[in-house]
Amino acid sequence: MILTLQFREKEELKMKKNPFLFRNIPFIISLSILAIFSACSPDQEQDSQPNGQLADLIFVGDNIITMEGSNAGAVAVIGDRIVSLGNEKDVLQLRGESTRIIELGERALLPGFIDAHGHFGAVAVYSALLDLSSPPVGNMESIDDIIEAIRDWITDNDLPEGSLVYGYGYDDSLLAERRHPDRDDLDKASIAHPIVLRHVSGHLAASNSLTLETYQINSSTPDPAGGVIRRRQDTDEPDGVMEETAMALLPATGELVNEALGWKLRREAVDIYASYGITTIQESNVSTSYVEALKREATTEPFPVDIVTYIMGNPLSDEELAKVNIDTDYIGGIRIGGVKFTLDGSPQGRTAWMSRPYEAGPPGAQDSYSGYPSYDPDAYKARVDRLLSRGVPILAHANGDEAIELMIDGVQDAVSGQALPDHRSVIIHAQLIRPDQLDRVSGLGIVPSYYSAHPFFWGDWHRLSFGDDRANFISPLRATIDRGIPFTVHNDSPIVPPNIMRLLSISVNRLTRSGYVLGPDQRVSVEEALYAVTQGAAYQYFEEDEKGSIKVGKRADFVVLEKNPLGVDPIDLDSISIVETFARGKSVYKNSEFN
Repeated sequence: MILTLQFREKEELKMKKNPFLFRNIPFIISLSILAIFSACSPDQEQDSQPNGQLADLIFVGDNIITMEGSNAGAVAVIGDRIVSLGNEKDVLQLRGESTRIIELGERALLPGFIDAHGHFGAVAVYSALLDLSSPPVGNMESIDDIIEAIRDWITDNDLPEGSLVYGYGYDDSLLAERRHPDRDDLDKASIAHPIVLRHVSGHLAASNSLTLETYQINSSTPDPAGGVIRRRQDTDEPDGVMEETAMALLPATGELVNEALGWKLRREAVDIYASYGITTIQESNVSTSYVEALKREATTEPFPVDIVTYIMGNPLSDEELAKVNIDTDYIGGIRIGGVKFTLDGSPQGRTAWMSRPYEAGPPGAQDSYSGYPSYDPDAYKARVDRLLSRGVPILAHANGDEAIELMIDGVQDAVSGQALPDHRSVIIHAQLIRPDQLDRVSGLGIVPSYYSAHPFFWGDWHRLSFGDDRANFISPLRATIDRGIPFTVHNDSPIVPPNIMRLLSISVNRLTRSGYVLGPDQRVSVEEALYAVTQGAAYQYFEEDEKGSIKVGKRADFVVLEKNPLGVDPIDLDSISIVETFARGKSVYKNSEFN
């Protein structure tokens, strides 16, 4: 049963939490992590023959990492539950003729990884679009590469004139020109096809002249609230690049993916996530009608893993928002987990809302440029208050420290005058959070979910944008742990692939593309990084009683790794392969490279 959101007083909450989460004992996180690798007692968590049943599945090995303060030599599963955990001899008493026995050998068994933030549907749809990512995800290194790729896409897919070309993943920070492709560039690819390219951050888009003409975006088109239509220098004529809410003026991917293809792509996207060891996925920024469609699809054919959805609150009326409620149970693998707000843009797109000006802002930006909000602050505060009073969790996308301040202020106003409720409001990304803001987070029960892939993907760019003092404190995991704050890390897929092992490696090593260590004092141990994608993420979802560790009674969600991540050089973490993934006791992915 999912732990539903309930308002409990602080002292009751402290008694319930595991050692990682005691805010008044920060150092216990490290002590608990060290304890993970102590030997377990032979009779730990035994249930010799539950209800007379024999196990469907038993894992045996020396590298079973429970994330519960001790290891085990074997784990038994009946149905979708862990029923026995302890030494090999005792657990094997549940072996029957049909029991699958997995001898791990040098391989490691861990709890299934939990996606703390991302966009499942976008991962699905993007798989059918033109990938314009730079290395190591793709191979675009210049605007000329992008132009050639678009031409090839049109030819290879035999697209008739007038057909929309939609690409994603271009990254101006990694292109040789260090700028966005504009309408003039994209006109070189085609003047007969509308072209829309989504920036890697998801917060900007580029288009060609035909797109602007078709959708009537011209010199008289005003900037929408929370967005910017970039203009040609010294004119009001759009240059083809749209920021934030201005992207809504352009055509969407729905014109390319019909309903039948969409469901096919979503089923395939589950396989993508499972191949990275993920057994719980997030689907954020979605409509209530879309979630209802997901549930109908899941009723027909349940999804093999769990998908937690978050309704996008920004565009909803107050009446619509009042109808959003969370689900206490999954329906075929789908449930509503809360509401998401987007408060600002992205640091890699240089639209994050800062309290101090950028060291290097967008083209033509004044020295005082500090980004901007993408949502009305007063509306956010009023809505957070109403949602938390109804027990509906919120996520708030906030990258810049000014947006983070708004996020925190909204929660503080909502919970003031009462015993601190167990709301677990989440700061999504939290890239430019300040030390003083972490202190406020600690006292308000807020969970930061860090976009910890940033140091590698955009660390060198952030040094230019913000200077070393701010860039070195991006995704400050160590400072968060030292304050005893529960936290998670994420990939924000499809911005980057949902590769958990690479995410762990970046969290631990913090190496940029150039080899610079971005904020060496914010590095964490492998154990602490694992916490963020297992126990920490389960806690964020109010599912710590169900997931996040290997424990009798919990869900049988596991990932089998090629090697024990604790036994390799941390620099090699991202080279460890996923061997097999289990969700609800069933194998949902098996790597063909391993027998």
